[in-house]
Amino acid sequence: MAKFPFEQSIILENERARLTPLKAKDAGALWPIAKDPDLLAYSPTDIHTPELLNLYITTALERVTERNSYPFLIYDKQAGQVAGSTRFGNISEYDSRLEIGWTWIGTEFQGTGLNAACKELLMTYAFVTLGYERVELRIDERNIRSRKATEKLGCKMEGVLRHHVLMTDGHRRDTVYYSMLKEEWFERKE
Repeated sequence: MAKFPFEQSIILENERARLTPLKAKDAGALWPIAKDPDLLAYSPTDIHTPELLNLYITTALERVTERNSYPFLIYDKQAGQVAGSTRFGNISEYDSRLEIGWTWIGTEFQGTGLNAACKELLMTYAFVTLGYERVELRIDERNIRSRKATEKLGCKMEGVLRHHVLMTDGHRRDTVYYSMLKEEWFERKE
């Protein structure tokens, strides 16, 4: 059973992206991205005011102390700027699985390959470094762009949880579950 190193400063990097542990002070760098009220249209979280962004970061950091999740700041090396945030969540050491999600990147970074580079880093860490057996991803059924990107990574759709999440606008979201298994990851890499 692999232990998740919550106490460590995990830095993941490839030629395109650098993921560093999210810190409270990152709110200033994230604010130009977060203030777009349409950015999280498919998320049950709202971050488009400074107060909501600070609450989002505070909550994410509390989850680290609870040993549930590990949030990252996304830096786009190609653009030379902060691009958003992502995290490992619902970490179960016993079950050797975790979820990748809570990902948001500025509109100018979308469709550029940055998200795929981040997912590659996160999955490599989960499967190679930690040796976990399973990675899960949850996506709003209406978010076709994210679903296609997840399928392009080789993740398998497992099903739809109907009326699964209450959104900030009162809509009850249907959530599509995807996963990647360790053996699938290594087969894909070959």
